[in-house]
Amino acid sequence: MSSTTAMAAPARSAMPAVLWPMLFGNFVIGTGVMVVPGTLNDISTDLAIPVATAGQLISAGAVLMCLGAPLCAALVAGWDRRRLLALSMVWYALLHLACALAPGFGTLLPLRVLALLSPAIFTPQAAACVGLLVPPEQRGRAITFIFLGWSVASVLGMPIGAYVGGTLGWRSAFGVVAVLSVVSALWVWRAMPDGVKPQALSRAAWGETFRSRALMTCVLVTVLYAAGQFVQFSYFAPYFKQELGLSPGALSLYFMWFGAFGLAGNMLMARYIDRLGAARAVMIGIVLMAASLLLFPLGTTFWLAAFISVPWALGCFSSNSAQQARLVGIAPQLAAASVALNSSAMYAGQAIGAATGGWLILRSGMDSLHWAGFAGLIAAMAASALATRFTRLRA
Repeated sequence: MSSTTAMAAPARSAMPAVLWPMLFGNFVIGTGVMVVPGTLNDISTDLAIPVATAGQLISAGAVLMCLGAPLCAALVAGWDRRRLLALSMVWYALLHLACALAPGFGTLLPLRVLALLSPAIFTPQAAACVGLLVPPEQRGRAITFIFLGWSVASVLGMPIGAYVGGTLGWRSAFGVVAVLSVVSALWVWRAMPDGVKPQALSRAAWGETFRSRALMTCVLVTVLYAAGQFVQFSYFAPYFKQELGLSPGALSLYFMWFGAFGLAGNMLMARYIDRLGAARAVMIGIVLMAASLLLFPLGTTFWLAAFISVPWALGCFSSNSAQQARLVGIAPQLAAASVALNSSAMYAGQAIGAATGGWLILRSGMDSLHWAGFAGLIAAMAASALATRFTRLRA
């Protein structure tokens, strides 16, 4: 029996141990992706650039992840996943260390973009190989399980990054990500079995993916709700500093609060997604996020802002986990392509949202950000309903 086959038969009630380093890897990936929003004020001050200019680190990096996820899925199709995932985390460590040593914004921007090759590889490829590590009846739970790493990053990684950045400087926060990346690479290397190679997708399979109205409309849903969130989310740090005068400690507490409910939402999603159905679960997540953005201007004190953010946090990460399971459920044989495209869509939405937010700040300040985000989420609801219809027609 091969090591891959041996790993594919755990008890129904327990997740295989090999999923834990993938969860931790997503935690480190998420922490690294979110370290810029958490330290945006500090980067802006230290490098003497406007906040909107510093926000280009988010949009430019997201463009790279958007283009990189499907391209990397094709280029690394034949790689052993143990080596691929471990090497991607080594790259993440080296580039975050280089970012921490960057002398100015002109050097930091390309280094940051190159660092984000790792999220373009690790997250979608970890999800795509789950089907080789668990039986079909555990696939939905396993995918949502490894995506808990992103939720944990919002609970611990982003608040720690914001606090370290606010007290020791943003370079120290980048250094913390580099250290965590080394730990992740070693854990993946020790825990992953050899020979885990999802079947390479042919040109015909990619063509089938792009021709599927159900799959591609789901991908559009991800673009829309990611863009809607990141119009406001990208500029949380400067927004709360301007509107509420939050200190680095208070901002870290807010991020921890947001992340705690994000983790709770993902855990609830992992538990109830099979009962709700992936499509309905995605819609619930989008509605929750839209409710927070609609009420966002009412957050005139720290605790009002925190309570208004609860629905957003509950839907933020859980909706993406449900989207992954939704895509795999529509066409399991095309999961490697659809999951990579969904990751690409998430990052495209981040780029669109961050760029839109920066444009709005330069022209009208921060007070209009939530309205643009709310409009994006309404569009995502409409697209999600259409995707459900196409899925039924496909079935």
